[in-house]
Amino acid sequence: MPVITIVGGQWGDEGKGKIVDLLAEKANVVIRYSGGDNAGHTVINHYGEFKLHLVPAGIFNPGATCILGNGVAVNPPELLKEIEEVKKKGVDTSRLYVSDRAHLIMPYHIILDRLEEERRGGAAIGTTLKGIGPVFTDKTARLGIRTCDLLNETTFRARLKSVLEIKNAVISKVYNAEPLSFETILNQYLEYGEKMAPYVRETTSIISDALLRKETILLEGAQGTMLDLDFGTYPYVTSSSPLASSSAAGSGISINKIDRIAGVFKAYLTRVGGGPMPTELKDETGEFIRKRAQEYGATTGRPRRCGWFDIVAGRFSIRVNGFDTVILTRIDILDTLPKLKICTGYKIGNDIVKNFPADLTVLEKCQPVYEELAGWQTPTNNLRDLKSLPSAARNYVTRLEELLERPISIISVGAKREQTIISRPIV
Repeated sequence: MPVITIVGGQWGDEGKGKIVDLLAEKANVVIRYSGGDNAGHTVINHYGEFKLHLVPAGIFNPGATCILGNGVAVNPPELLKEIEEVKKKGVDTSRLYVSDRAHLIMPYHIILDRLEEERRGGAAIGTTLKGIGPVFTDKTARLGIRTCDLLNETTFRARLKSVLEIKNAVISKVYNAEPLSFETILNQYLEYGEKMAPYVRETTSIISDALLRKETILLEGAQGTMLDLDFGTYPYVTSSSPLASSSAAGSGISINKIDRIAGVFKAYLTRVGGGPMPTELKDETGEFIRKRAQEYGATTGRPRRCGWFDIVAGRFSIRVNGFDTVILTRIDILDTLPKLKICTGYKIGNDIVKNFPADLTVLEKCQPVYEELAGWQTPTNNLRDLKSLPSAARNYVTRLEELLERPISIISVGAKREQTIISRPIV
């Protein structure tokens, strides 16, 4: 049975939650491998509507083991809150596990995130203020606190005392803010530790056993490729790697065990926060897409910037991830538009740019070169097979396949699990 990595191909918010929820029906193990509660997956199924930030979207398959991998930054109160929310809807969480190597988001991470964004002023990155940058900074600087530390009071007390002295010095002397109380954090997090203890495991052995049994494993990404720390629009990026290669490092699964890599792309483009976005629509069409699709962040509620599909960014995403196939979501949002555009290249002066620039001063100058296609102006959300799509919609899908040079295996025509066209099974 296959091991499949699901990766966001754009700037995040591509609808990965629905896709993982759908594919998890046939999966034995679902592993979240990156990010933290700065990412939100909206899932609608027979249990109801959920906005998940940490719990893997495979939780709704009662037969699947769900794992928060070592590459995830875990915010204990957020995780415990989500667990309670899904349990109230009758969802079984007894097979949910958290890696004992995952790093914890601490109160000082969240405070430092906010203070640094305030210091930047007009040059702010546009973070979610969830402490993600600071927690991964501490991980790299070897100042992090992990879930295994949280379950050992002696270790946690010593670790927190040492780290908090440094953080309080920065908070009070650099930012002139109030320092945090050691005892308050200690007692609060020890309580979290008691509640999290049933879920914390050495998860690589669980994964290894699943591989030996040849079970189907889904590796669930967060955010999107263009927010990657190395390959995204730096510095307007997240602080961990959403790429397919990180699904191995962030879960503890050998990279040679991964059979398929699927990239999830919206039929149009969105991003949250700052940074260049060449196909952004700052007009009535952009506002129409935003309102029709309710493009507001599942984590922050911020309005998302909307634009046409960008092939330059898409091909770059395929290159750095090695996507075997593409999953196209939210095509139904385009149902009423008379004309659609696809960006096939960028123009700077008289020069055509086919590769996605690393230098943001260059990217900011890029003007999109568009190819225009006819819209289909008829509803698609009740359709369930490729042949029933309007011819103009099939033309749009086919043109994206040609330009991306990858097959589109799944097309989402609505938010619900069943509102899906599967042309080529992935699982």
